[in-house]
Amino acid sequence: MAESLIFPQVTAMQALAVLNVVGLSAGCLGAATPRLCAFRDRHGMQSFRPAFPAVTCTAQSHMLTGTDASQHGIVANGWLDRENAEPRFWKQSNQLVRGQKIWHVLSAQVDNFTCANLFWWYNMATDADIAITPRPLYLADGRKHFDIHTQPMDLRDTIKRDLGNFPFPSFWGPAAGIACSQWIANSARWVWEKHRPSLNLVYLPHLDYGLQKFGPRAPEMTQELQQIDGVVGDLIDFYESHGVRVLIVSEYGISAVDQPIHLNRILREAGYLSIKDELGRDGLDFFQSQAVAIADHQVAHVYVKNPAHIDAVKKLLAAVPGVESVQRAEEIWSKGPALDRAGDLIVTAAPGAWFTYYFWLDDHRAPDYARTVDIHRKPGYDPAELFLDPALRWPKGRIAAFLLKKKLGLRAMMEVIPLDASLVKGSHGRDHVPMDEQALVLGAQRSVQKAEDIFEEMCDHFLSEQRG
Repeated sequence: MAESLIFPQVTAMQALAVLNVVGLSAGCLGAATPRLCAFRDRHGMQSFRPAFPAVTCTAQSHMLTGTDASQHGIVANGWLDRENAEPRFWKQSNQLVRGQKIWHVLSAQVDNFTCANLFWWYNMATDADIAITPRPLYLADGRKHFDIHTQPMDLRDTIKRDLGNFPFPSFWGPAAGIACSQWIANSARWVWEKHRPSLNLVYLPHLDYGLQKFGPRAPEMTQELQQIDGVVGDLIDFYESHGVRVLIVSEYGISAVDQPIHLNRILREAGYLSIKDELGRDGLDFFQSQAVAIADHQVAHVYVKNPAHIDAVKKLLAAVPGVESVQRAEEIWSKGPALDRAGDLIVTAAPGAWFTYYFWLDDHRAPDYARTVDIHRKPGYDPAELFLDPALRWPKGRIAAFLLKKKLGLRAMMEVIPLDASLVKGSHGRDHVPMDEQALVLGAQRSVQKAEDIFEEMCDHFLSEQRG
């Protein structure tokens, strides 16, 4: 449908904006966040136990379906595709999320209901009325061109004309920062002014970066908190000036960590991992590996090829210092899409620990993607991508040379990411955390005990009269 589509107008009292301030917890609120604190004081605050695992894709799917992973199937930010023997991280099709989403439920019951999903995940192949999500163009010669994907498709050119290109390097990588959250906030205002959606879902990722780089109690976080407080505060003022109700949520809080655990190296040394030589570097052979870990922050899915080995692998990993628990997937989720995707074993880190994807034993043999920002090829999440390697001389010169080659149409590798996991100071994924590190909701009118209750809060906003 063309971007010129005119959506049915809704009254201001009908509209709701849900601002997802990633990483926000009660422990973040204070002198550096006066506008968030003022909103809290006016509208109330509740902390709640986050989804398990407490990661973006799972938490958002809980909120947007009102179900847990047993039903919606999103067991992590990525998992091992058993049929293809390939890790699949940060995929974007909304079809991966099973069941009805919030816009399905409300559009069936509320006249003229429309929904704008701005940068919440799984935002392609969606049937939300408006969608904007980051999506590079992957060219045939291997180059990558930064861009966005929109629904309707024509909206893409119009919003870039009015707001400029989305600042993709600030969305992830060593340059991650406030610019992307500011652009998303600007896009939220732009969408409201042009289309007046009933439900406005807005994803603001900024806090996630600093909290992982510096840790939740680091002095550097004062500026990070001030920046997101300004962006969120301006967006609150904008929506409230138009009579739109604002609800602020977070997916999880960030916990301080100082113990990276390399599960795949442990599996390799025990003989479970199969390694192949790839032009003098180590490659992970998923076809022949007897057990492999797909790491995702403080939780890892371990896929065991032979069921007869599950107990032995469980015993091996349970004895690793920094591992809190090793459970069979069926102990966590009931039969359904979650068990189809989850590892045979789910490993959870103890407080202060987190899991890397590293499988090489010698940094000189690390795979070619290890020192690059490559969220799809790595068999796990890599927060080291937020850093420039401190061991490199003149890293910005390397980046400049890479960008020049790219501009000239040449293929190149930007190898500036460190292999030192100890640089990471914050992580998440555990669902049992102190209250000041739990997920947060500001402005809810019902009791929120879990992520699925955010779905009910949104439904109540539009359906309370019918339910009453």
